[in-house]
Amino acid sequence: MITTNPLAPALERPGDDDKFHEECGVFGVFGHDDAAALAALGLHALQHRGQESAGIVAFDGRHFNAHRDLGHVGDIFSSEEVMARLAGHAAIGHNRYSTTGETALRNVQPLFADLSCGGFALAHNGNLTNARHLRRRLVGQGAIFQSTTDTEVILHLIATSEAGSLIDRIIAALRQIEGAYSLVAVSDSCVIAVRDPLGVRPLVLGRVGNANVVASETCALDIIGAEFVRDVEAGEMVVLDESGVHSLRPFPPAPRRPCIFEYIYFARPDSMMEGISIYQTRKGIGRVLAEESGVPADVVIPVPDSGVPAAIGYSEHSGIPFELGIIRNHYVGRTFIEPGQQIRNLGVKLKHNANRRTIAGKRVVLVDDSIVRGTTSIKIVEMVRAAGATEVHMRIAAPPTSHSCFYGIDTPERGELLASKMDVEGMARHIGVDSLAFISIDGLYRAMGEPGRDPAAPKFCDACFTGDYPIRLTDFLGRDERPAQLSLLAERA
Repeated sequence: MITTNPLAPALERPGDDDKFHEECGVFGVFGHDDAAALAALGLHALQHRGQESAGIVAFDGRHFNAHRDLGHVGDIFSSEEVMARLAGHAAIGHNRYSTTGETALRNVQPLFADLSCGGFALAHNGNLTNARHLRRRLVGQGAIFQSTTDTEVILHLIATSEAGSLIDRIIAALRQIEGAYSLVAVSDSCVIAVRDPLGVRPLVLGRVGNANVVASETCALDIIGAEFVRDVEAGEMVVLDESGVHSLRPFPPAPRRPCIFEYIYFARPDSMMEGISIYQTRKGIGRVLAEESGVPADVVIPVPDSGVPAAIGYSEHSGIPFELGIIRNHYVGRTFIEPGQQIRNLGVKLKHNANRRTIAGKRVVLVDDSIVRGTTSIKIVEMVRAAGATEVHMRIAAPPTSHSCFYGIDTPERGELLASKMDVEGMARHIGVDSLAFISIDGLYRAMGEPGRDPAAPKFCDACFTGDYPIRLTDFLGRDERPAQLSLLAERA
């Protein structure tokens, strides 16, 4: 039984939204009497990874039961009636911030299909970089698509595969796709999870009681009281069934390249990835920022909330006091108002307000995680100056973001990125600060516990800073607005 709310409105992205956004969070569980409840809790913990929609598909031994809707997890799965319909010992869940496909009910995951081998539901976090190429081929072969998301491409590849078992069909499909992804699926016998060959998108394995769990981040294990077992390895498929956890290796070995922006911004601070504490890493980034670009000042102030750990690290290393000089309002909804231009210009004050007593008469170091278009930075700086700051110095816990991401992060076209159009001095003038500095790429790697970035063999995917795209971009090759690095990818392919 598949249930949705046909009256749910499409959600609009706020016009002044000047942050990168992760595409999705995924969760799966096998062997628990109330698997859907665990999935709903896990999606709560992963809400930061996608706020447009959420869905759960559960299997009770006879039927697949599902509910999907637009909105936040807490709104969609708060009803006892809804949860009662999601009976089952196995379940997968997904929340979404779209990077491909419109924000519409037909794109809400998990997607479900009756295959020749039985019912099957699928969800993924990430982005396929040859989805359009594969979609054209499948449509030419007679496939009928019901959504505009690239997840359905995977579903059709599995459905049309001539391989024998379901696992073999999935492997055959995976060997045709390019991109970065963490995938979860449920059949009538198991839950399946796969991490892309380079491990760009995160995925972890846990255990609660006799049930096995997979999730995008460890914070989703914490909320259900699950024990962290290990990270799912790059290029690994894990199958959760009645006999336990089975590991398969459907891809040739490749150097792993996890997304470095997960550590800077996307992951929740209380998560662990690849054995690394996100919170401690962000503090370490702040310490390196202070080493590389310290400036005389009276107070260190984070741009909340993502700038807080780095600002703490900057303060600890520099000895400059840390203060909450900007207070964030956590209760501003997406549809609070339909703003006219005059109100839109005040929009930052709906989210942030200056704490004047910590700012007035002081030299301020503002610490933020990144600069995208720069529109929010301009408003924040204006607000801090209006609160009486005598100097404003901005320090950024990432190198300049000068290239678009094609691997599951919602980024503007390259021409809209401030760092692609201006040097650092020009950016400082544009946003109105006395000085601006970014952590260096080598400094970022040092904060990650590496000696620096090895150009010949970088340990992370850092394409948004360097233009070094580690996965072929089939759908984008030859497009003029894309980075010059794509010509190198064409030569490697």
